[in-house]
Amino acid sequence: MTPFYAGGLHFSCARCSDCCRHDPGFVFLSGNDSEHLAKRLGLEYSSFIVVYCRWVPAGGGTEMLSLKERSNYDCILWGTNGCSVYEDRPLQCKTFPFWNSVIGCEESWRATAVECLGMDTGRMYDREEIDRLLALRENDPVVVRNVIR
Repeated sequence: MTPFYAGGLHFSCARCSDCCRHDPGFVFLSGNDSEHLAKRLGLEYSSFIVVYCRWVPAGGGTEMLSLKERSNYDCILWGTNGCSVYEDRPLQCKTFPFWNSVIGCEESWRATAVECLGMDTGRMYDREEIDRLLALRENDPVVVRNVIR
């Protein structure tokens, strides 16, 4: 079946930070994300996990690694001028809105575009580029651990 995005989709991040603030959510981290962010922040890996991360129940006796949020739901890495690690932001952030949950069907894309100023604007991503972005997560999965009881 041909995906609805076969003809390409327009997106250009408006850097409005709406996806980083105000609402609860999760920014799941891969091993590469965690290592890069720890290095960027000048921390040992284990210290980065303690200070900046939380473990989110994922079912089946597992948990997934996510960035923490502040009490107002801002991402812990959001600062007064936007993302404090924008150049090294997690893969989940780099690939938005090209996530399976958003581009699975046109209705999902349209529903997300209501909230995101950058969707349907800016540069055109062709099908090959979108497929490549989708494959990035498959090649760099989220850190998962077994829950010890």
